[in-house]
Amino acid sequence: MKAARLHEYSQPLVLEDVPVPEHQPDEILVNVKACGMCRSDVQLVDGYFYKYANIPRPMTVGHEIAGVVSKIGSLVPKASGFKEGDHVVVAPGWGDGTCRHCQVGNTQICANVRWPGFGPVGGFAEFIPVPARYLIKVDKRLQFEELAPLTDAGLTTYRGVKKLRDAGALGPDRLVGIFGVGGLGLYAVQYAKLLGAGATVVAFARNADKLAIAKEYGADYTINIKNKSHDDVANELKAATGESTLDAIMDCAGAPEMMQLAFSILGISGHYTDVGLVGDRIDIPLFPRVSREQVFHGSFWGNNIDLEEVMALAAHGKIRHTINLFKFDQINDEINRLRKGEVVGRAVMKF
Repeated sequence: MKAARLHEYSQPLVLEDVPVPEHQPDEILVNVKACGMCRSDVQLVDGYFYKYANIPRPMTVGHEIAGVVSKIGSLVPKASGFKEGDHVVVAPGWGDGTCRHCQVGNTQICANVRWPGFGPVGGFAEFIPVPARYLIKVDKRLQFEELAPLTDAGLTTYRGVKKLRDAGALGPDRLVGIFGVGGLGLYAVQYAKLLGAGATVVAFARNADKLAIAKEYGADYTINIKNKSHDDVANELKAATGESTLDAIMDCAGAPEMMQLAFSILGISGHYTDVGLVGDRIDIPLFPRVSREQVFHGSFWGNNIDLEEVMALAAHGKIRHTINLFKFDQINDEINRLRKGEVVGRAVMKF
């Protein structure tokens, strides 16, 4: 089969022919039809994660995976309902199944987690073996290229917005800011409208094209923050909404300067959820966080229940997409485009 594999950090992926992997008795072999490309794929290639996990190489990249059931392991129970030809998506975060996080369903934060696309198997390959419990059947009417990015970009932002909702940060009299409206943020805008109970949604970004799509997807207001001071942005927010601070923030970038800006306009008892990893450090004043009793939520990927809810929204036509399709042999070119910030929406490889 064809596979895109990382042999050395900071080098292009090697597009090569490798044997189709064996699937274990409790696994299902999935024929990959589409795989989304994420900024974390670029970061993986560039060595961002090396200091956190020295993953043996070569590794097959790609973790936003949609495909078709090809073969079913002998120990996969019939009660699971899987059959050959089913359309499926792959849930990320394959836990050990025994820790307290796995026991409550949050396998993506298991200490012994395995992630597809960050090891021997990944989605930039024609086949991938997946433990049956991490596959979710999907409506065959949905397009593979729209399903794939929902397993990370659409899943991660959904869980992040749920954290804001469950913390009581959303409601009809609340202002929620979405920072960074790229591949993740365009989904976050939609979830903020779907789950926000009437909250006013404001999108913040440096790219006018991305802000225009955010407006189309439901943002009540958009603010271009390029080359603007904290005071400039606060004044624009005040002029647009009548308030100069936000009740809730969903950060889809995690860039240091953007975080400093966002925290500077987070209000009293505000909640901040970050899912972005553009930077690697947070450098913000401490006193306002304490004196304003603000809460910072880290939010990582999502669990099976989150993904099932996202798939239900997709099946009911509640999620819109901005997709840039590319072919397998264009993977390295697309990584360079994403690295340069040239992709508007989500890049998806389709076999």
